[in-house]
Amino acid sequence: MAALHPFRTAVEKQDLDAVRDLLAEDATFLSPVAFKPYHGKEMVFAILRGAMRVFQDFHYVKEIEDGEEHALVFKARIDNTQIHGCDFLTMNEDGLIQEFCVMLRPMSAVHAMSEAMRVQFELIEQEMRGC
Repeated sequence: MAALHPFRTAVEKQDLDAVRDLLAEDATFLSPVAFKPYHGKEMVFAILRGAMRVFQDFHYVKEIEDGEEHALVFKARIDNTQIHGCDFLTMNEDGLIQEFCVMLRPMSAVHAMSEAMRVQFELIEQEMRGC
């Protein structure tokens, strides 16, 4: 069995310090619910921390690797809405996450995530002011 990606391990252990340490300074986050990308390690980390607060029963079910590209397929829920998604990670030459793109299905999951993260963004803005 292949070794698990360090990001997967950090998330499954809910090790926020390790998640943060895996992000490149100029990391970019591509959201499933917002068109504009989010830039910078601290912003990406704040979004991931918010998502970790929102998801319930989160677990990865499959991992696919192609060089510096990784796909981590997950299942979770928000309240009664079942979510199936994938984290697409692009690593830089230092082995840090340069780009983090999330895809979700079904549409009810996208709506639930959008609403839950809208609330989280109030906290994210407060956290970013404290950085």
